[in-house]
Amino acid sequence: MSILVKNNVHWVGQRDWEVRDFHGTEYRTLRGTSYNSYLIREEKTVLIDTVDHRFSREFIRDLAAEVDLSTIDAVVINHAEEDHAGALGELLALIPGTPVYCTNNALDSIVGHHHHPEWNFQPVCTGDKLDIGNGKQLVFIETPMLHWPDSMMTYLTGDAVLFSNDAFGQHYCDEHLFNDEVDQGELMDQCLRYYANILTPFSPLVTAKINEVLGFGLPVDMVATAHGVVWRDNPTQIILKYLEWANNYQEDRITLFYDSMSNNTRMMADAIAQGIHEADPLVTVKIFNVARHDKNEILSNVFRSKGVLVGSSTMNNVMMPKVAGMLEEITGLRFRGKKGSAFGSFGWAGGAVDRIQTRLMDAGFDIALSLKAKWRPDARTVELCREHGRQIARQWALRRLEPARSLATHGAANDPAVSKVPAASKAPAATCAGESMLCTVCQWVYDPALGEPDQLVAPGTPWDAVPETFLCPKCGIGKAVFEPVLGKAAA
Repeated sequence: MSILVKNNVHWVGQRDWEVRDFHGTEYRTLRGTSYNSYLIREEKTVLIDTVDHRFSREFIRDLAAEVDLSTIDAVVINHAEEDHAGALGELLALIPGTPVYCTNNALDSIVGHHHHPEWNFQPVCTGDKLDIGNGKQLVFIETPMLHWPDSMMTYLTGDAVLFSNDAFGQHYCDEHLFNDEVDQGELMDQCLRYYANILTPFSPLVTAKINEVLGFGLPVDMVATAHGVVWRDNPTQIILKYLEWANNYQEDRITLFYDSMSNNTRMMADAIAQGIHEADPLVTVKIFNVARHDKNEILSNVFRSKGVLVGSSTMNNVMMPKVAGMLEEITGLRFRGKKGSAFGSFGWAGGAVDRIQTRLMDAGFDIALSLKAKWRPDARTVELCREHGRQIARQWALRRLEPARSLATHGAANDPAVSKVPAASKAPAATCAGESMLCTVCQWVYDPALGEPDQLVAPGTPWDAVPETFLCPKCGIGKAVFEPVLGKAAA
């Protein structure tokens, strides 16, 4: 069954309600997907892409019912993956010699998949055009690494339709084809999920390529994607969203994910999240167990977050395997402008937390203090975890928060079963003589009027004059973890 897209353009693709995995098992398609193929009938008849190889027979059958296959003058392959070009072999077996327009990189990919170097390939570059009659042309635009080296978009003049390939799409199956016909919340969730899990590593390229396409000055009345909906209502909305997502995107959100052998690390995650919410009730906090939650949902939340806390029990002196796998994926996605911290419980040794902290640093995260707890958290340890959450909330806040008095007892702060590992950070900016400084670990406040006689810091000593060897008298951490107090606070 075909669907009219615009004038002489029809959708002749295939819906796949059942698919639940893409790229092997790396991407969970919870809403199914569609394989969008488009038939253009002007003076020349052109097919844009095919469908996944599993639907080759249905595709050829339905296409033959729509048009005499022998009248197809050209096939355009925007991308060589099997979900785009999978039916190409069966189609060209019926219409051999039909020109196939693709990029030079796609030629290599298509031959690698189908093993037919004798096909009539017509390699194109950005700016090349194909005249299809009635005053219309197809304009080809290479988009390497969005998200394969062979990718391109095709623009139909006259109708102002951009066949955008994987860009602006989503794995989302619905009987309706157009963006204004489907649930808008579901649609945007799937768009963000698609971008976060597939296109994030190429964000700088996304920005550059979109600006290049916009620089052509071509009007865009429709964006016809390779998967999901066709954007006909305000189609530039998704283009603007991509520009926003590509620009080190983050919301006022913190994500925690963990794995736990005996629920000890889970208890820590719960307490840390409680502390974050207590200090900043407006921040969104999401918690996931990597062994039980959808991996792509976790990654989508990391993409949306300003910071992430990663927890693991220590097993064989290393982190749990599913946490290690998630960190490997996060490293590959190359998130930018985000903060990170590690936490976890241990028994004989606490190597997991140190490894997580190192992996987060390697992945480009701005590292905050990590937290270790030995054995099962007791009431004092749980309270220290809450306090850790409060401090994380203040350190990562997108707006200034009023400091709160610590609820942790002196005993909990000095519990040998619990340890904080400081991360390298910049020293606070210069402060005025009368400004108090808050220890962000234990909430102790340095008051310049009182000084700290036990460390030979005389009353009236401003923070800038306090020696760099100074240690918080309560938790023993150095000057790097202090920040200015908002308002008036007492020690």
